[in-house]
Amino acid sequence: MDIFSEIDQMQRQASILTRAGKTIGFVPTMGYLHEGHLSLIRRSRAENDITVVSIFVNPIQFGPNEDLDRYPRDIEGDIEKLRALNVDVLFLPSMKEMYPEGYKTYVIVEGLSDKLCGAFRPGHFRGVTTVVLKLFNIVKPTRAYFGLKDFQQTLIIKQMVRDLNMDIQIIACPTIREHDGLAMSSRNKYLTEEERQGAGIVYRALLNAAEKLKEGAGFKEAASTLRETLKSSPHIREIQYASVYDPETLDDLTDVDVKIYKKPEVVLAVALYYGNARLIDNLLVKLR
Repeated sequence: MDIFSEIDQMQRQASILTRAGKTIGFVPTMGYLHEGHLSLIRRSRAENDITVVSIFVNPIQFGPNEDLDRYPRDIEGDIEKLRALNVDVLFLPSMKEMYPEGYKTYVIVEGLSDKLCGAFRPGHFRGVTTVVLKLFNIVKPTRAYFGLKDFQQTLIIKQMVRDLNMDIQIIACPTIREHDGLAMSSRNKYLTEEERQGAGIVYRALLNAAEKLKEGAGFKEAASTLRETLKSSPHIREIQYASVYDPETLDDLTDVDVKIYKKPEVVLAVALYYGNARLIDNLLVKLR
């Protein structure tokens, strides 16, 4: 596995591969790799000639009171996992390499970035889209792989690629879950042992609300079921959002009559503080 820490090294290698007619699959990460990341890497390896993984804890997507300094890191362990999967290239840049002195350019996808997580993490998606666009320009991928656990992020990146006429296929991959349904996340490390034992309630709440929708309940009733299930947990100290949303616009649908809603599916989405861990999750639900 080649490891590049400088942008010009990675760009030169990407250009060589592209000229040779190789397809490049790309998995951007912030490291501390778990099975969710590894599932994306396996799919990239199955669908492309070359797989590139990046590890970069992106400072501009963290707010001033968020967990940038304590975000879990394990570079040696990550490299071992990537080698075991026969990843071709690891791009491992520094902050100064990505954002040199005098850096002034940012990317914003309007209309999607200020909803859901964006309403509670101002500037977060500006940081995400900026770093992803930079990484796309550096790695020059044919396909890029993102997990649907971060549904809003994937939707925003798809919009950016479409709007900016980028010749990249965005592949959205299923959420990988623990045995009790908890969505895999690097931030699950923040959970205490007691909290972790009960954290499956987040997924159970989504399933309960999804069942209501499948039984023909309205959006408001399903959202109420979602919230009431979550409130039954003593470890959930703040629910930031938990409702039924349009999967294309992220508009809250609780005031929409399900009988006049024309789209075939909705997304149930939540963000909450479970102890000291901010957890997000979602579930796409096909309507009858």
